[in-house]
Amino acid sequence: MYSSEQLTEWDKKYIWHPFTQMEDYMDIQPLVIERGEGFYLIDTDGRKYIDGVSSLWVLVHGHGKKELVEVIEQQSKQLCHSTLLGLTNVPAVVLAKKLIDIAPEGLSKVFYSDNGSTSVEIALKMAYQYWQQKGDKKKKRFISFANGYHGDTIGSVSVGGIDLFHKVYRPLLFRNYKSPSPYCYRCPLKLQKETCGLACVERFEKIVKRHKDEVCAVIIEPIVQGAAGMIVQPDGFLSAVRGIANENGLLFIADEVATGFGRTGNMFACEKENVIPDFLCVAKSITGGYLPLAATLTTDEIFGGFLGRFEDFKTFFHGHTYTGNPLACSVAVKNIELYEEEQLIEKLKGKIALLQKELQGFYQLMHVGDVRQRGFMIGIELVKNRKTKRPYPHKEKIGQKVTWEARKRGVVIRPLGDVIVLMPPLAIDEITLKELVKVTYESIKTVTGM
Repeated sequence: MYSSEQLTEWDKKYIWHPFTQMEDYMDIQPLVIERGEGFYLIDTDGRKYIDGVSSLWVLVHGHGKKELVEVIEQQSKQLCHSTLLGLTNVPAVVLAKKLIDIAPEGLSKVFYSDNGSTSVEIALKMAYQYWQQKGDKKKKRFISFANGYHGDTIGSVSVGGIDLFHKVYRPLLFRNYKSPSPYCYRCPLKLQKETCGLACVERFEKIVKRHKDEVCAVIIEPIVQGAAGMIVQPDGFLSAVRGIANENGLLFIADEVATGFGRTGNMFACEKENVIPDFLCVAKSITGGYLPLAATLTTDEIFGGFLGRFEDFKTFFHGHTYTGNPLACSVAVKNIELYEEEQLIEKLKGKIALLQKELQGFYQLMHVGDVRQRGFMIGIELVKNRKTKRPYPHKEKIGQKVTWEARKRGVVIRPLGDVIVLMPPLAIDEITLKELVKVTYESIKTVTGM
């Protein structure tokens, strides 16, 4: 047993935390989590905190879900790992079947990896290699969207669109084409949502027409751009983009790492507009938040482009040591079964409506500029001046201060800049959900002054 003081000292001495300015971190008291219980995290001093962002958008059924823990224990007694390079294993096979059963119709093949970035990297490489092996050597580019986030590997960063994260790496990245995203609160085209006629779709179509001969695929986060600040796309945008890509012979990559497994209210966000992608990238909640796992789903058409004689070298030369890990796959199988057994998606409807009602009250706070929600994905954008939409200066660190205030009140949330993000576990009960919203409201009010 280690003391809180010893753990804090070692944490600051040895760990470099992701997406964290470590100079700031050294000046704060770290929150050292020791265990989880239901929808709460518990620190080394025994204090409980509502897990308001599902431990970075992954938790589904809560911490310590008996059925998931038991599956991991049982599988560990049989097989912890076996390579998928030229072999297979039982949980990986069963999970692949279950994924295809719940995915949009037309997807038929599963390629495993272990995180969202790699699931996207795989889709990019597959799309590129597919066209190269078909003889379309000019197809080397991608079309992505401003404010997009697809992970932190070089390929996924190349198609990302958040300068704060990606600009410094620009000399390392491959070139692609960016289309404006429908950030309606701060429209890049200076138009109004009610009258714009989805002008951003027209811009996208112009880019497609101009560059389609050199483009492999279009990549998009369907319905919600998560890391950009929970930017919700207007109805019809996704299906329009898919239609244009299809008409012009471009492959379509749906990055559902964040939106998949019920976060938007459907099992997959693509279902909201009946979109069937050529690639579906999934991770995060695939195991209910218990073990790292990801998958890239694709079609028989893409798969067929890699078939040939050994000496043709059409093989997809990509893989990871823990690809198809049996422990992760076994818990993912049980996770999907729990969605069905506990009717998780159906039960979300009432809680989504409750959230929508509760969130309207945030506009009573003068420094709340925009409240965005799609299902259980929520972004509350804070501004210095609501009338002009002027943001707070970065040095004020308003988003961070709100999350620190929430922590004092027993809630763990994490901002995206000055957008306060809520993404609770899907199975959260209504009492805890209301408490999460209440604490968030009070924390914003305390920090912004009104």
